[in-house]
Amino acid sequence: MTFFAATAAALAFASPAMAQDTAAPSGFRVEGLVGYDRPGTDGFHESGVLFGIGAGYDLAVGAGHPVAIGVDVEATDSTASKDGVSAGRDLYAGGRFTFAVSPKANVYVKGGYTNARLKESGFGGVNLDGVRLGAGGQILVSNKAYVGAEYRYSNYELGVDRHQVALTVGTRF
Repeated sequence: MTFFAATAAALAFASPAMAQDTAAPSGFRVEGLVGYDRPGTDGFHESGVLFGIGAGYDLAVGAGHPVAIGVDVEATDSTASKDGVSAGRDLYAGGRFTFAVSPKANVYVKGGYTNARLKESGFGGVNLDGVRLGAGGQILVSNKAYVGAEYRYSNYELGVDRHQVALTVGTRF
């Protein structure tokens, strides 16, 4: 929740003059991610390592504007496991709004559909549909390469939820 507050503050207090000189990133992007995963349900949570890949496309709203709209897709997996139940793959597709805060940095909010698989030893698994909300930021480290961080919360069927913090490394084309 602190990350959401920091992102909101950055957006609210960004100088209009700075925004006029800063264009939101646009184009196709692909990234790898790794981080912290905490899936579970009431009283039954377990932590693990999140890892996967993502891709998306951002379109700046007009030339030289500090806002872009985009789409995201992602496939991840997790090492979280407890008492024979393990978190499996998680597929995500959604939309995103990106706000440039400097020529080399941006913040974004995202939301969309997610489908997680939980596996139980000896019984196969179950797919759960849900919704994901998230916020993050990226910093350019070269003309096209970037690093970033993101917090996301997913809420699935059957009372299952998931908190994740991901670090990203990606490139734009």
